[in-house]
Amino acid sequence: MIKSGPLENLLKKDRFITIVGLVIISALSWLYIIYLYRQMAVMNMNAAFFAMPMTQYWTVTDFVLLFVMWLVMMIAMMTPSVTPLILIFAMVNRKKREAQSPFIHTGYLLAGYFLIWAGFSLLATVLQWALQQVSLLNAEMKTTSKILGATILVVAGIFQFTRWKKACLHHCSTPLNFIHRNWKEGKKGALQMGIKNGTYCLGCCWVLMVLLFFSGIMNLLWIALIALFVLIEKTVPHPKWISSVAGIALIVYGIIVMMY
Repeated sequence: MIKSGPLENLLKKDRFITIVGLVIISALSWLYIIYLYRQMAVMNMNAAFFAMPMTQYWTVTDFVLLFVMWLVMMIAMMTPSVTPLILIFAMVNRKKREAQSPFIHTGYLLAGYFLIWAGFSLLATVLQWALQQVSLLNAEMKTTSKILGATILVVAGIFQFTRWKKACLHHCSTPLNFIHRNWKEGKKGALQMGIKNGTYCLGCCWVLMVLLFFSGIMNLLWIALIALFVLIEKTVPHPKWISSVAGIALIVYGIIVMMY
């Protein structure tokens, strides 16, 4: 029987702790999204019952809360797919610094990654505000324009076939290669690596997130399906065919929405 050495035991412990931490982050994010969904359902029913119009005026508090909603939603959707990168980074970091805990540097990597998605969340919040000002979003935060909805679907479908999508997906779906090519020492280096990988993932997935303006921003089914698709696309060995099938499906769906 082969006994594990001290380093192997540390790696197993690190992996377990990292996975537990990521599961907690993801679970708390999903619980918050479910809570918001239930609260919104109650508010919409009350508004309908009392014939109350949904105001288009936003306060600073409204903006901040909706930004937090977007950010938590991005964390919930993207944490599963970034897990392989986090685990590999923690392992490499431990091997380089066997006597030191890898969790601080791993935290910086994750912070850099979600910093990019925080930027996207800010832009998405601004876009949501703009669409509501011109009455293109209803109380369910779903587009009221058939043309806009169909356009979102078709554009998302076409995007699946672009070189930009393929290049960004390559960097996102090969975490070991990304770490090998982009390794930087120290906390600042980990933060920079997280920002760079987050940028690639944003370039790969941002159009998919915009689909929520078609389905309804708080549509739990679409949120879960998009998160699952991103996870599959970034973890299967040959994701090109998956992207192509999804692209065709979105284009066809967009045409159907436009026609009917």
